[in-house]
Amino acid sequence: MTKIAAIIGGGVIGGGWAARFLLMGWDVRVFDPDPQAERKIGEVLDGARRALPMLYDTALPAEGQLSYHPTIAEAVEGAAWVQESVPERLDLKEKVFHEVVAHSSPDAVIGSSTSGYKPSELQDGLADPSRVVVTHPFNPVYLLPLVELVPSAKNPPEVIDRAKEILTGIGMYPLHVRKEIDAHIADRLLEAVWREGLWLVKDGVATTEELDDAIRYGFGLRWAQMGLFETYRIAGGEAGMAHFISQFGPALKWPWTKLMDVPELTDELVKTIADQSDAQSGSTSIRGLERRRDNNLVAMMRALRQQDQAAGALLNAHEAGLRQPLEDAVPLTSLRRVIPVDWTDYNGHMNEGRYGQIFSDAADAVMKHVGADEAYIAGGLSYFTVETKVAYLAETHAGERVRVDSRVLLGEGKKFKLFHEMKREADGEVMATCEQFMLHVSLETRRSCDPAPEVLARVEALAASHRET
Repeated sequence: MTKIAAIIGGGVIGGGWAARFLLMGWDVRVFDPDPQAERKIGEVLDGARRALPMLYDTALPAEGQLSYHPTIAEAVEGAAWVQESVPERLDLKEKVFHEVVAHSSPDAVIGSSTSGYKPSELQDGLADPSRVVVTHPFNPVYLLPLVELVPSAKNPPEVIDRAKEILTGIGMYPLHVRKEIDAHIADRLLEAVWREGLWLVKDGVATTEELDDAIRYGFGLRWAQMGLFETYRIAGGEAGMAHFISQFGPALKWPWTKLMDVPELTDELVKTIADQSDAQSGSTSIRGLERRRDNNLVAMMRALRQQDQAAGALLNAHEAGLRQPLEDAVPLTSLRRVIPVDWTDYNGHMNEGRYGQIFSDAADAVMKHVGADEAYIAGGLSYFTVETKVAYLAETHAGERVRVDSRVLLGEGKKFKLFHEMKREADGEVMATCEQFMLHVSLETRRSCDPAPEVLARVEALAASHRET
């Protein structure tokens, strides 16, 4: 498959799509008549290049090529994926899709970022509606994995399967919405909370900041890792969801909410909400708020990675496909990654404990290279670190791209000794070193033992090649 994506409309959402595809190794072609499009997308890319790699413990693919094109026809030519992200006007979208269908490859998936229109509305009148689906993402597209994939009866299964494959390949989670409905799934939930929030502000019950506090200090944290129904399943205790519904279900008939009504957005109400929201953000710029948002999302999603839950489980699975086997070289480049924001301390640089993490991950990669991989460990054998000596030579900051070069100093019998150098990718400066001594052990007895013959042979061969160079 040719990894070319065409982005039609380069606003906040279109720019986010461009960043997601580009940083996952796709070439990206952009059409947007806005004379400020390159600047705006460039600013989104700056944020994405900083934040997205922090989610992973391995290097992302080499970045694709970004280009801008004067016509839709030129942008979509040869693209495997076309993403429409123009304003929410059906007449404008229809015009765009007629042109995209006319000039795109017959096997290209054509997705729409629409938050409200059904795919059948977008497909109406097209010469080939079979390739047009709704692929509704969430901002920032380059970090949040959810994309609502909404087909219609006109989309054959192979188009849906191809869309899922491509979206999964760029680290997203395609939620297959099986039935067309206005505003899909997630926005209908958000709309309910938004409507209630507008009433609470209008009636003077709460300010915008107090409503945000209710979410971010309470149920928002639960929703981030467990969702709505599983959260309430736990609230039902041992008796489960049935007990929860029987206990709290009657309250749904009480006049607590105003979800069937919308407050009139008068100039006075709009000004109240805008003034409160501006005061809440203080003097922080939009770019500053975006960076704060990205930092928080990275830290939360990385925490979920450790538990292999929700968005964290998705990242773990995606990263497994990104990892490449080490190339036989002297030294071995055992690790490439970006330093995440949650690895820094009060001094503004990487905490010393994280250097141990870096070198431990590098050693794990070398172990896999010689055959001491997951299957070997499951069989009851492994290497344990006995001693390390770390030298900290230069500060390391969040967002920096680093690599670790590893040399084998000793590889005989039970003994395996490595020397690691962590270097800044930009200029090759050595930022830290680690001398690491490991012993081969039995996981059954927790004592040292000889490696399996095939692993020992690879360790000895590697040690010999490193001595000779």
